[in-house]
Amino acid sequence: MSKDTILVVEDEEDIRQLLVFHLEREGYATLEAADGKTGLALARSREPALMLLDVMLPVMDGFAVCKELERDPKTASIPVIMLTARGEEVDRVLGLELGADDYVVKPFSARELLLRVRAILRRQRSTGDRPSLARGSIHLDPAGHRTRVAEREVDLTATEFRLLEDLMRNAGRVRTREQLLNGVWGYQFEGYARTVDTHVRRLRAKLGEAGDLIETVRGVGYRCKE
Repeated sequence: MSKDTILVVEDEEDIRQLLVFHLEREGYATLEAADGKTGLALARSREPALMLLDVMLPVMDGFAVCKELERDPKTASIPVIMLTARGEEVDRVLGLELGADDYVVKPFSARELLLRVRAILRRQRSTGDRPSLARGSIHLDPAGHRTRVAEREVDLTATEFRLLEDLMRNAGRVRTREQLLNGVWGYQFEGYARTVDTHVRRLRAKLGEAGDLIETVRGVGYRCKE
């Protein structure tokens, strides 16, 4: 499967076709699904480079799909951008806590959506060019997208992996939320600081005791201990 193939999981056909139109006009190949169960099956069998996943889906909603994707090492590293019509903070945070990498609120701007897609795929393609890292008991292998804490393998989403790598490469230096948004997500939008906080919380939980290496610098951002 091409690295430029995007899976669109959206039950409203007009919105799904609009997404497909904009993506294909940008040169991406697309796969489509109208319900969560079909979308999950396509993600497992075709391993797309990225998923656009609606929250309110028949058969299996987007939150449930996110859970299943993260449980499977084969699909855990597939970036997911969730599409939500409600735009409520609780929905966005829940999506991020279940493993989504980002979210877009309907009605969305095609320009903003494509900006996010390009940023995520650009970072995915550059992963293999970066050397391995070690800080404390954490070992990071960008080429293999593998993370170990001591001898334990830790499954991270694509964005969690990039976030940890950014903090480790800048060990000892404070990274503001704005710097992390730009360095990890590839863009800066006012009001998205909560996205960073949610991912840091998830990352610490997955790292266990090693999560203490990531310090909160109140009123500023985060720092990885040297």
